[in-house]
Amino acid sequence: MGVNPKRSVAVVPVGQGQDTMSQVRRMCDHHPSIQSCLQGTRHLLLSLEVLDEDTKSAGLLKSAQSTSQSEFVATYYDYTNNRTVMATGPIGDSGSIRVSYPDTQPLPSADEFELAVSIVREYPQLGYLLRENLVRPYRAMPAIIGSDTDDYMERTLAVGLLPVKGKVEDGTGEPKHQIVGVNMVKREVILYETGAPPSAIALDHICMPPPDANQPTARKGTAGQYKVTVTEDDQEIWSFLAVRPAASSGRVGSGIELRDVYYRGKKVLSRAHVPILNVRYENDLCGPYRDWQWQEGMFEAIGTDVAPGIRLCSSPPRTVLDTDSDTGNFHGVAIYEDEEEIVLMSELEAGWYRYISEWRFHKDGTIQPRFGMGAVANSCTCNAHTHHVYWRFDFDIRTSGNNVIQEINEKISTGTLIPRTINYEIRRSRDNYHNRHWLISNKSSGEGYALFPGKNDGKADSFGVGDVWLLRYNSNELDDGQGFTTDINRAKANLDKFLVPQEKINGQDVVVWYSAHFHHDETSGEEVSHIVGPELKPRNW
Repeated sequence: MGVNPKRSVAVVPVGQGQDTMSQVRRMCDHHPSIQSCLQGTRHLLLSLEVLDEDTKSAGLLKSAQSTSQSEFVATYYDYTNNRTVMATGPIGDSGSIRVSYPDTQPLPSADEFELAVSIVREYPQLGYLLRENLVRPYRAMPAIIGSDTDDYMERTLAVGLLPVKGKVEDGTGEPKHQIVGVNMVKREVILYETGAPPSAIALDHICMPPPDANQPTARKGTAGQYKVTVTEDDQEIWSFLAVRPAASSGRVGSGIELRDVYYRGKKVLSRAHVPILNVRYENDLCGPYRDWQWQEGMFEAIGTDVAPGIRLCSSPPRTVLDTDSDTGNFHGVAIYEDEEEIVLMSELEAGWYRYISEWRFHKDGTIQPRFGMGAVANSCTCNAHTHHVYWRFDFDIRTSGNNVIQEINEKISTGTLIPRTINYEIRRSRDNYHNRHWLISNKSSGEGYALFPGKNDGKADSFGVGDVWLLRYNSNELDDGQGFTTDINRAKANLDKFLVPQEKINGQDVVVWYSAHFHHDETSGEEVSHIVGPELKPRNW
């Protein structure tokens, strides 16, 4: 009779903790260089975060990055002057703070959205609807209205107002569903003739479960890096750094992020994350939208908190995809065992969208990156649309350099696998008929990982751009630099700009971008999985 192995998961916080972030916040609140720019203005701190090492150490080797001093960036919005104020400096060196005024519209924080709702609550035509609970506010899309069409657009947030069924106005019937704009500079409410701003719709017909706008979400830049070690019978199986979405890298975050992934003591990945996520509707009925991956939503997770934002669960967590509910008891990263796998899971919010960021680690070395697509009540997602999700895998098979990529196709008539070494940067398409996959190996040892496309990962269209990019590592190619937008040309993933056909990747430090494309049509009547993602399997390990 066999003996079940003893498996354990250890989680240890690393890096800058919340205490450090609180100290930086207090320093910003009193620093002369910052306060001189904000004094006498009506303003709000939208985010406070530690800059990613790749971002601030562009051009350095990976081994050199860890020696550089951590920097923070504090992003404010100054409503009095209608401008973004950004303060950046080394943590612990208040004398080196720099203040700038970037020509960008940062994404709203949960605090700013609540401020927008309070402005609606005081608006004579609509305020009583909120005060009497006849409508429920929700985070709508586009998150920021007009920023793509008017360079000097006063900061305007979208607030959705969804009628609460069964609550009827005296003699007038139920209030209508609408999305209003809230001018944060003038503290005014903007009504639209169509009931919604451009690139959105608000109709009586809605789909998905109702939103819960009152549940908390994490602020962008919340501290949260953890060393995770999985052992079995006292032998280390997995070791990696996990970064919660609210602390993840990239301009708009990247979901649960992994760094320095080791399987049985050998390095697999330097970093793995989802820096780009977007969606386009048929006939552009709504959007398109470039979404964000840092805002953590609530989901059901039963277990024990082992660190801020990390919960070890005694049973599988339940997200909006499982419960059809937008409520929960936890936001952050849940970790649980699923037979022979250790699973990391988080639920994300972007307006009315709900996304599931997940990583599965099997004891045999298989890694399954997963991304799920969901939403709460709105009128747009009732219509056919396609989500595009882009993983970035920075492979370091045993070493950061000396890696090679082979594309492998199957000759169907014989079942023979035909490998082709990729020597230079290139974009490739999936080919399910020939079971196309890619093998990333260390040239000296022969150890490697094969990347197999997922069965539900679709195929790129003109907006999805591509399926796979094989590139050489470059520290300034962490994402394509685009924030939230509804502009069709900027919303699409601009990864082709990284392609340099003469850039050699054979024997170098390599990066693989992999995209999946999920077509969602509520009217089709088909039961389809809302979860996509590839599979990474060890070879000669």
